[in-house]
Amino acid sequence: MALPITDLDQLSGRSEDMKTKMELMIMRVQSEVCKALEKEEEGKTFLVERWARKEGGGGVTCVMQGGRVFEKAGVNISVVSGMLPAPAVAQMRARGKNLEQGKNLPFFAAGISAVIHPVNPMVPTIHFNYRYFEVESAGTTQWWFGGGTDLTPYYLNKADAVHFHTTLKETCDKHDKTYYPRFKKWCDDYFNIPHRGERRGVGGIFFDDLDTPDQEECFKFVTDCADSVLPSYVPLVQRHKTASYTKVEREWQLLRRGRYVEFNLIYDRGTKFGLYTPGARYESILMSLPLYAKWEYMHHPVKGSPEDTLLEVLRNPQEWVGVPAPAEETIRNEL
Repeated sequence: MALPITDLDQLSGRSEDMKTKMELMIMRVQSEVCKALEKEEEGKTFLVERWARKEGGGGVTCVMQGGRVFEKAGVNISVVSGMLPAPAVAQMRARGKNLEQGKNLPFFAAGISAVIHPVNPMVPTIHFNYRYFEVESAGTTQWWFGGGTDLTPYYLNKADAVHFHTTLKETCDKHDKTYYPRFKKWCDDYFNIPHRGERRGVGGIFFDDLDTPDQEECFKFVTDCADSVLPSYVPLVQRHKTASYTKVEREWQLLRRGRYVEFNLIYDRGTKFGLYTPGARYESILMSLPLYAKWEYMHHPVKGSPEDTLLEVLRNPQEWVGVPAPAEETIRNEL
């Protein structure tokens, strides 16, 4: 897709360094995800833009929009370093990081972030993000991993939710059988829109500040999670991308995307961190926003409708692993 952010001579000289391992991993995953999405789109390709920041590092932004299958798909990687400003340090201290207060601190961050908004309302939106941080404070280096994958459907399909969650659980179980239940609940709690009383979608996994049992095992876990994205999502795209839909269903999709925007701009910690970072590239940070969205004053779906059925799940997160699901089930409007 593009050359690495870090100079090739530097990468070859530090092949066992975690910074290098993370950069090479996210570049590989970005390439694989973009190629898989282009295959489903048939005929449309990603715009690939490599960018640099004067403070240190840069990234590769890949965006495809206006397709027949994907209205907007963005797959970004960034490898950045520099001085972490005091507001960002304060944000990390607030969640328990033992960092010096009121100072700008040297940092390194590498990550991949993607949001895929489909055309067809029967195909869910997916988001994933996996990242590695290092921060220098008081003469020591603190490191941790974070990330997650979550699904945002517009119409509830139990078979889709079961497949998605089962794929994530199998990935987690290879490393620690406590991961999935812990990170599933964390995801339900994090992707929450308090002023609406709704979750953003049907969840997935989410974690942060992962630094045990050791750096190498954390990296292997994050790598497996990133590699589970395509098998968790592409079958859903293939199942529904040619399904018929109505104007009513399209309007509901746009309303739900409005909720997506509300969460990302008001609550998402990654968006806030990006905007706090000096030399921030706003086009890449706001890549997650859909091409189209809608807000309608005091909109409430009809009680018992497919739209209302989805809302009930968003208000009351459910368990999906081990729940029987039909091979094909989509709850839809009957017009």
